[in-house]
Amino acid sequence: MKAETKHLVRERANYRCEYCGLRQQHEPLVKFHVEHIIAQFHGGLSELSNLALACFNCNVYKGTNLAGIDPDSNQLERLFNPRTDDWQESFEHLGARIVGKTAIGRTTVWLLEMNSDERVELRQELLDAGEQL
Repeated sequence: MKAETKHLVRERANYRCEYCGLRQQHEPLVKFHVEHIIAQFHGGLSELSNLALACFNCNVYKGTNLAGIDPDSNQLERLFNPRTDDWQESFEHLGARIVGKTAIGRTTVWLLEMNSDERVELRQELLDAGEQL
């Protein structure tokens, strides 16, 4: 992937994970990944419409997955797509936790382990320091 493309993706995302919302500055030791929303494994292309900025954790847990099981309904649901879905419609912050407001949101929160202890702890530290999530 061209360096220019990666730069455009980072700028478009305002250096913020497009899944959990953390900023690159919150995790300075690990550079955020420009990831394929539809993985190359599934035929996804390295085009701006299929690329998103993801923190290390979101990228690792998402992997090549396109879908997961909604923990409430036990139904297969696709994952959140930062290019076509609205974050505010899919998720909300309840304190330091991220809660899925839709089946897509719930499935993405669960599969990407957005509320693991370490991630909630980091978001709580940010809130305690006066940062807005």
